[in-house]
Amino acid sequence: MGSIALRSLDYWLIRYRRTWRGSAASTVLTPVLFLAAMGVGLGSLVDRSGSAGNLGGVSYLAFLAPGVLAATAMQTAAGEATYPVLTGTRWVRTYHAMIATPLSAAEVFTGHLVWMVVRVAMTCLAFVAAMAAFGTLHSAWAPLALPAAILTGLAHLTPVAAFSARLRNDAGLAALFRFGIMPMFLFSGAFFPVSQLPALLRAVAYGTPVWHGVALCRGFTLGQGLTVGSALLHAGYLTGWSAVGFVLARRSYQRALVR
Repeated sequence: MGSIALRSLDYWLIRYRRTWRGSAASTVLTPVLFLAAMGVGLGSLVDRSGSAGNLGGVSYLAFLAPGVLAATAMQTAAGEATYPVLTGTRWVRTYHAMIATPLSAAEVFTGHLVWMVVRVAMTCLAFVAAMAAFGTLHSAWAPLALPAAILTGLAHLTPVAAFSARLRNDAGLAALFRFGIMPMFLFSGAFFPVSQLPALLRAVAYGTPVWHGVALCRGFTLGQGLTVGSALLHAGYLTGWSAVGFVLARRSYQRALVR
Protein backbone atom coordinates (compact mmCIF):
# COMPACT_ATOMS: atom_id res chain seq x y z
CA MET A 1 0.00 0.00 0.00
CA GLY A 2 1.44 3.35 -1.05
CA SER A 3 2.07 6.06 1.50
CA ILE A 4 -0.70 8.23 0.05
CA ALA A 5 -3.25 5.46 0.64
CA LEU A 6 -2.36 5.70 4.34
CA ARG A 7 -4.16 9.04 4.31
CA SER A 8 -7.40 7.19 3.71
CA LEU A 9 -6.57 4.84 6.59
CA ASP A 10 -5.83 7.87 8.80
CA TYR A 11 -9.43 9.00 8.43
CA TRP A 12 -10.82 5.72 9.75
CA LEU A 13 -8.32 5.62 12.61
CA ILE A 14 -9.17 9.17 13.71
CA ARG A 15 -12.88 8.44 13.38
CA TYR A 16 -12.59 5.31 15.51
CA ARG A 17 -10.58 7.13 18.15
CA ARG A 18 -13.68 9.24 18.73
CA THR A 19 -16.22 6.40 18.63
CA TRP A 20 -14.41 3.34 20.03
CA ARG A 21 -16.39 3.30 23.27
CA GLY A 22 -19.55 2.41 21.41
CA SER A 23 -18.09 -0.86 20.11
CA ALA A 24 -15.55 -1.80 22.78
CA ALA A 25 -18.07 -3.27 25.21
CA SER A 26 -19.84 -5.36 22.58
CA THR A 27 -16.53 -6.56 21.12
CA VAL A 28 -15.47 -7.95 24.51
CA LEU A 29 -18.82 -9.01 25.97
CA THR A 30 -20.35 -10.68 22.91
CA PRO A 31 -17.97 -13.67 22.76
CA VAL A 32 -18.13 -14.12 26.53
CA LEU A 33 -21.94 -14.14 26.59
CA PHE A 34 -22.18 -16.30 23.49
CA LEU A 35 -19.79 -18.94 24.80
CA ALA A 36 -21.45 -18.90 28.22
CA ALA A 37 -24.99 -19.23 26.87
CA MET A 38 -24.47 -21.54 23.89
CA GLY A 39 -21.29 -23.35 24.87
CA VAL A 40 -21.81 -23.82 28.60
CA GLY A 41 -25.59 -23.55 28.93
CA LEU A 42 -26.83 -25.38 25.84
CA GLY A 43 -23.60 -27.35 25.69
CA SER A 44 -24.28 -29.04 29.02
CA LEU A 45 -27.51 -30.46 27.58
CA VAL A 46 -25.78 -31.62 24.40
CA ASP A 47 -22.96 -33.28 26.35
CA ARG A 48 -25.47 -34.95 28.67
CA SER A 49 -27.25 -36.47 25.67
CA GLY A 50 -24.09 -38.36 24.71
CA SER A 51 -23.56 -36.62 21.37
CA ALA A 52 -19.80 -36.22 21.78
CA GLY A 53 -19.20 -38.99 19.25
CA ASN A 54 -20.77 -36.83 16.53
CA LEU A 55 -18.54 -33.92 17.53
CA GLY A 56 -15.20 -35.67 17.26
CA GLY A 57 -15.17 -36.77 20.88
CA VAL A 58 -14.95 -33.23 22.33
CA SER A 59 -17.38 -31.21 24.41
CA TYR A 60 -19.93 -29.04 22.65
CA LEU A 61 -18.21 -25.92 23.98
CA ALA A 62 -14.89 -26.99 22.44
CA PHE A 63 -16.67 -27.82 19.16
CA LEU A 64 -18.70 -24.61 19.09
CA ALA A 65 -16.09 -22.00 20.01
CA PRO A 66 -13.78 -22.15 16.94
CA GLY A 67 -16.76 -22.41 14.60
CA VAL A 68 -18.38 -19.32 16.02
CA LEU A 69 -14.99 -17.56 15.86
CA ALA A 70 -14.95 -17.99 12.07
CA ALA A 71 -18.65 -17.15 11.74
CA THR A 72 -18.15 -14.02 13.83
CA ALA A 73 -15.31 -12.97 11.54
CA MET A 74 -17.71 -13.30 8.61
CA GLN A 75 -20.44 -11.29 10.33
CA THR A 76 -18.03 -8.57 11.41
CA ALA A 77 -16.66 -8.36 7.87
CA ALA A 78 -20.17 -8.05 6.47
CA GLY A 79 -21.01 -5.30 8.92
CA GLU A 80 -17.87 -3.33 8.08
CA ALA A 81 -18.20 -3.74 4.29
CA THR A 82 -21.88 -2.87 3.90
CA TYR A 83 -23.34 0.24 5.53
CA PRO A 84 -20.02 2.09 5.98
CA VAL A 85 -19.32 1.58 2.26
CA LEU A 86 -22.80 2.68 1.22
CA THR A 87 -22.43 5.69 3.51
CA GLY A 88 -19.20 6.59 1.78
CA THR A 89 -20.60 6.27 -1.74
CA ARG A 90 -24.21 7.46 -1.42
CA TRP A 91 -25.35 8.91 1.88
CA VAL A 92 -22.58 11.01 3.44
CA ARG A 93 -20.35 10.64 0.34
CA THR A 94 -17.18 10.48 2.41
CA TYR A 95 -15.38 8.77 -0.43
CA HIS A 96 -16.18 11.63 -2.79
CA ALA A 97 -14.57 14.05 -0.37
CA MET A 98 -11.48 11.83 -0.33
CA ILE A 99 -11.07 11.69 -4.10
CA ALA A 100 -11.28 15.49 -4.20
CA THR A 101 -7.76 15.21 -2.75
CA PRO A 102 -4.82 13.49 -4.52
CA LEU A 103 -6.26 10.12 -3.43
CA SER A 104 -7.46 7.84 -6.23
CA ALA A 105 -10.51 5.57 -5.98
CA ALA A 106 -8.20 2.56 -5.63
CA GLU A 107 -6.33 4.22 -2.75
CA VAL A 108 -9.58 5.13 -1.03
CA PHE A 109 -10.65 1.50 -1.22
CA THR A 110 -7.25 0.15 -0.10
CA GLY A 111 -7.11 2.42 2.93
CA HIS A 112 -10.62 1.49 4.01
CA LEU A 113 -9.96 -2.20 3.39
CA VAL A 114 -6.96 -2.11 5.71
CA TRP A 115 -9.13 -0.53 8.38
CA MET A 116 -11.84 -3.16 7.89
CA VAL A 117 -9.23 -5.90 8.33
CA VAL A 118 -8.06 -4.20 11.53
CA ARG A 119 -11.64 -4.21 12.86
CA VAL A 120 -12.05 -7.90 12.02
CA ALA A 121 -8.71 -8.64 13.71
CA MET A 122 -9.74 -6.77 16.86
CA THR A 123 -13.00 -8.71 17.10
CA CYS A 124 -11.29 -12.05 16.46
CA LEU A 125 -8.57 -11.31 19.02
CA ALA A 126 -11.22 -10.63 21.67
CA PHE A 127 -12.97 -13.87 20.73
CA VAL A 128 -9.76 -15.92 20.96
CA ALA A 129 -9.06 -14.38 24.37
CA ALA A 130 -12.55 -15.44 25.50
CA MET A 131 -11.93 -18.94 24.12
CA ALA A 132 -8.72 -19.14 26.16
CA ALA A 133 -10.59 -18.03 29.28
CA PHE A 134 -13.18 -20.79 28.71
CA GLY A 135 -10.44 -23.38 28.19
CA THR A 136 -11.30 -24.25 24.59
CA LEU A 137 -7.79 -24.03 23.11
CA HIS A 138 -6.73 -27.68 23.04
CA SER A 139 -3.78 -27.63 20.66
CA ALA A 140 -0.36 -26.07 20.31
CA TRP A 141 -1.57 -24.91 16.88
CA ALA A 142 -4.43 -22.95 18.45
CA PRO A 143 -2.77 -19.50 17.93
CA LEU A 144 -3.10 -20.09 14.18
CA ALA A 145 -6.86 -19.91 14.58
CA LEU A 146 -6.53 -16.12 14.83
CA PRO A 147 -4.96 -15.55 11.38
CA ALA A 148 -7.33 -18.18 9.99
CA ALA A 149 -10.30 -16.21 11.30
CA ILE A 150 -8.88 -12.94 9.92
CA LEU A 151 -8.44 -14.59 6.51
CA THR A 152 -12.05 -15.77 6.74
CA GLY A 153 -13.12 -12.19 7.36
CA LEU A 154 -11.04 -10.95 4.42
CA ALA A 155 -12.64 -13.54 2.13
CA HIS A 156 -15.98 -11.86 2.86
CA LEU A 157 -14.79 -8.27 3.12
CA THR A 158 -13.70 -7.80 -0.47
CA PRO A 159 -16.68 -9.34 -2.32
CA VAL A 160 -19.18 -7.68 0.01
CA ALA A 161 -17.46 -4.31 -0.43
CA ALA A 162 -17.60 -4.84 -4.22
CA PHE A 163 -21.34 -5.47 -3.93
CA SER A 164 -22.02 -2.56 -1.57
CA ALA A 165 -20.14 -0.02 -3.69
CA ARG A 166 -22.50 -0.67 -6.61
CA LEU A 167 -25.73 -0.11 -4.66
CA ARG A 168 -27.88 3.01 -4.80
CA ASN A 169 -29.84 2.24 -1.60
CA ASP A 170 -29.82 -0.23 1.26
CA ALA A 171 -32.47 -2.61 -0.09
CA GLY A 172 -29.72 -4.83 -1.47
CA LEU A 173 -28.01 -4.95 1.92
CA ALA A 174 -31.17 -6.17 3.63
CA ALA A 175 -31.40 -8.96 1.06
CA LEU A 176 -27.71 -9.79 1.51
CA PHE A 177 -28.05 -10.24 5.27
CA ARG A 178 -31.38 -12.07 5.07
CA PHE A 179 -30.56 -14.48 2.26
CA GLY A 180 -26.77 -14.59 2.41
CA ILE A 181 -25.04 -13.81 5.70
CA MET A 182 -27.62 -15.28 8.09
CA PRO A 183 -28.05 -18.63 6.26
CA MET A 184 -24.26 -18.98 6.00
CA PHE A 185 -23.95 -18.24 9.71
CA LEU A 186 -26.49 -20.91 10.62
CA PHE A 187 -25.30 -23.59 8.17
CA SER A 188 -21.56 -22.95 8.31
CA GLY A 189 -20.87 -25.95 10.52
CA ALA A 190 -20.34 -23.74 13.55
CA PHE A 191 -23.25 -25.18 15.52
CA PHE A 192 -23.43 -28.73 14.18
CA PRO A 193 -21.45 -30.85 11.70
CA VAL A 194 -22.30 -30.05 8.10
CA SER A 195 -22.28 -33.80 7.42
CA GLN A 196 -25.69 -33.95 9.12
CA LEU A 197 -27.29 -31.80 6.40
CA PRO A 198 -29.08 -33.27 3.36
CA ALA A 199 -26.77 -33.90 0.41
CA LEU A 200 -27.82 -30.80 -1.57
CA LEU A 201 -27.48 -28.40 1.36
CA ARG A 202 -24.22 -30.08 2.33
CA ALA A 203 -22.75 -29.36 -1.11
CA VAL A 204 -23.84 -25.72 -0.87
CA ALA A 205 -22.32 -25.40 2.60
CA TYR A 206 -19.00 -26.84 1.41
CA GLY A 207 -18.89 -24.18 -1.31
CA THR A 208 -19.18 -21.25 1.09
CA PRO A 209 -15.98 -19.57 2.27
CA VAL A 210 -17.18 -19.47 5.87
CA TRP A 211 -17.28 -23.29 6.05
CA HIS A 212 -13.62 -23.40 5.06
CA GLY A 213 -12.88 -20.83 7.76
CA VAL A 214 -14.74 -22.92 10.33
CA ALA A 215 -12.80 -26.03 9.31
CA LEU A 216 -9.48 -24.17 9.60
CA CYS A 217 -10.22 -22.61 12.99
CA ARG A 218 -11.61 -25.84 14.42
CA GLY A 219 -8.71 -27.90 13.14
CA PHE A 220 -6.12 -25.54 14.61
CA THR A 221 -7.96 -25.19 17.93
CA LEU A 222 -8.68 -28.88 18.50
CA GLY A 223 -5.56 -30.26 16.82
CA GLN A 224 -7.56 -32.86 14.90
CA GLY A 225 -9.23 -33.32 11.53
CA LEU A 226 -6.74 -31.09 9.71
CA THR A 227 -3.74 -32.11 7.63
CA VAL A 228 -1.18 -29.89 5.93
CA GLY A 229 -2.87 -30.53 2.61
CA SER A 230 -6.38 -29.75 3.83
CA ALA A 231 -5.15 -26.63 5.65
CA LEU A 232 -3.55 -25.37 2.45
CA LEU A 233 -6.73 -26.17 0.52
CA HIS A 234 -8.92 -24.23 2.95
CA ALA A 235 -6.48 -21.30 3.08
CA GLY A 236 -6.15 -21.27 -0.70
CA TYR A 237 -9.91 -21.22 -1.15
CA LEU A 238 -10.26 -18.28 1.21
CA THR A 239 -7.36 -16.48 -0.45
CA GLY A 240 -9.02 -16.97 -3.83
CA TRP A 241 -12.24 -15.36 -2.62
CA SER A 242 -10.22 -12.49 -1.15
CA ALA A 243 -8.25 -11.91 -4.37
CA VAL A 244 -11.24 -12.05 -6.72
CA GLY A 245 -13.23 -9.82 -4.39
CA PHE A 246 -10.33 -7.35 -4.25
CA VAL A 247 -10.27 -7.00 -8.03
CA LEU A 248 -14.05 -6.62 -8.22
CA ALA A 249 -14.09 -4.11 -5.36
CA ARG A 250 -11.48 -1.89 -7.02
CA ARG A 251 -13.61 -1.84 -10.15
CA SER A 252 -16.75 -1.08 -8.16
CA TYR A 253 -15.09 1.82 -6.37
CA GLN A 254 -13.74 3.19 -9.65
CA ARG A 255 -17.19 3.02 -11.19
CA ALA A 256 -18.91 4.59 -8.17
CA LEU A 257 -16.42 7.41 -7.58
CA VAL A 258 -15.05 8.34 -11.00
CA ARG A 259 -17.54 9.46 -13.63
